[in-house]
Amino acid sequence: MPASDTASPRAGYTLPVFACAGALAALHHLRDTDHRPRAITLDLLNPPLPATIAIDQLAPLPDGSVLAITHSDPGDNLDLTRNTPLWSVVTWGRVGQPERILLQGGEGIGRQLNRDQAPAIYQYARELIHHHLTPLIPEGKTLCVTIVLPEGRALADRTSNAAFGVVEGLSLLGTSGISAPLSAPGQLDQSREILRAKADQYAHLVFCLGENGLDLACQLGIDPDRRVKTANWLGPMLVEAGQVSLAGVLLLGYHGKLIKLAGGIFHTHHHVADGRQEILAACCAAEGVALPIIQEILKAATVEAGLQSLRDHDAQTAQRVYRHIVARIDDRASAYVHAHTGNPLTVGTMVFDRQRQVIATSDRARLLFEQVLVD
Repeated sequence: MPASDTASPRAGYTLPVFACAGALAALHHLRDTDHRPRAITLDLLNPPLPATIAIDQLAPLPDGSVLAITHSDPGDNLDLTRNTPLWSVVTWGRVGQPERILLQGGEGIGRQLNRDQAPAIYQYARELIHHHLTPLIPEGKTLCVTIVLPEGRALADRTSNAAFGVVEGLSLLGTSGISAPLSAPGQLDQSREILRAKADQYAHLVFCLGENGLDLACQLGIDPDRRVKTANWLGPMLVEAGQVSLAGVLLLGYHGKLIKLAGGIFHTHHHVADGRQEILAACCAAEGVALPIIQEILKAATVEAGLQSLRDHDAQTAQRVYRHIVARIDDRASAYVHAHTGNPLTVGTMVFDRQRQVIATSDRARLLFEQVLVD
């Protein structure tokens, strides 16, 4: 694992790193049956650092393929994939296979509904596997690599993957090999330090929970240096903003996370609290939405599905409900800060959907937005 001292949370690696390490070990044994690596050191590419991954089991299979098994270690994160096994099955490609490496998703790898059921193996995972395996493929041969997550289907039921169009398993997701400990308690101290440093320069900042918000902020023209990544620690970070006497904070995030603040939940990790459909249903009731629609939202599998139900019934009603939600988030967040610090803090809220399209912007957010744009 990446080095860390006792004062810092330990980072780990993302799932693509373990899948690639297993595939590389399996390929070594496929090429040379005497080669049975117990660990694989590979280049993460992003960042360009080495990582050594233990190979827990390695075996040839009756069909001529080779199976290597690794176990995920995401570091000091509240991550449901901790210690989950990843199987990498490697075999020579069939005659006429057009791809040098055919990368497939087996059991437990999700399917992307918006991409013709393609396996949820994203760009970084593909780049990592192609980079490390291609130089080892003999001339005239091709390779077939199948990644299996035996526990992936069961784990997926505990995520919001379906809201993002990924079903029946998990994704080999990530743009980096490092799994930063965003949900570990030690990360909060680091985030507070970043906030204090930025508060010395700016009176108005933008809080983003994760990478989607950070990326969208730049697309919207927000000054990149005003962004602060909060992960799930929104409550403590808002209190810190009040303590350093910021003038205002713009909250920019996925509605399925930020909606929790409308219900007074200020730590957004699902291990802490949920109630998203219930909060959406309550806000619908406050806006006079018909009871059958509210009941439908309460039965929705995800809050994204609840939003879609609202839109299907009446797009204008959906807009009205979400304007109510962002205004309620503003009020509850400001009251939360005042209760804990005694200081005022103007909070404005912008929420987006799974397509990164902004759903609703509060009145305060519109004013704050003008304060955080690139000069």
